[in-house]
Amino acid sequence: MQSLEAKPLLLDVQSITLRLTSEEFEKLCQDNPERSFELTATGELIVMPPVGGESGNSESELGGELFVWNRQTRLGKTFSSSTIFVLPNGAKRSPDAAWVELSRWEALTPEQRKKFPPLAPDFVMELRSETDRLPPLREKMEEYRSNGVRLGLSIDPKNKQVEIYKPGQEPEILESPTEIDCGEVMPGFILSLSEIW
Repeated sequence: MQSLEAKPLLLDVQSITLRLTSEEFEKLCQDNPERSFELTATGELIVMPPVGGESGNSESELGGELFVWNRQTRLGKTFSSSTIFVLPNGAKRSPDAAWVELSRWEALTPEQRKKFPPLAPDFVMELRSETDRLPPLREKMEEYRSNGVRLGLSIDPKNKQVEIYKPGQEPEILESPTEIDCGEVMPGFILSLSEIW
């Protein structure tokens, strides 16, 4: 069997199913920094397609709101879509934006902080792009919730809907909301959606 160190794991295909170990996944990410990947709990590789200008701008706007609120409150740490979290079920996921309460982040070792953080964020946000299908996106949101995410927002600009995921509750669907009060998990944070619609 050939060693993983022998040559880089490069991916130049669009529609195949690969099953990888955690070590193989980390190597693939290191060898392909220009690509975005996720790994399901069963080891199935997901290649994340790049988004277009509209989606990229909306993602930046929403993540910016989260960053500004956190900069003012200093209650936790914010993360971009480039960050991969290792969920308790073993899945490696990268939400479009995430937030972790400060004491939970500080409980990680310096080494854990440098690598893929082994925890579920307290808050995740996913923005549906043109290439995202609803069933896999909803499965991902359910996975976040079942792995300890306290508040998850799935934002669908095309249909002007927001699905809110909280532990122990059915998803709540809002039609064309102008803002979402996230204060239950992040005191004082109200996410404005007026620029997205």
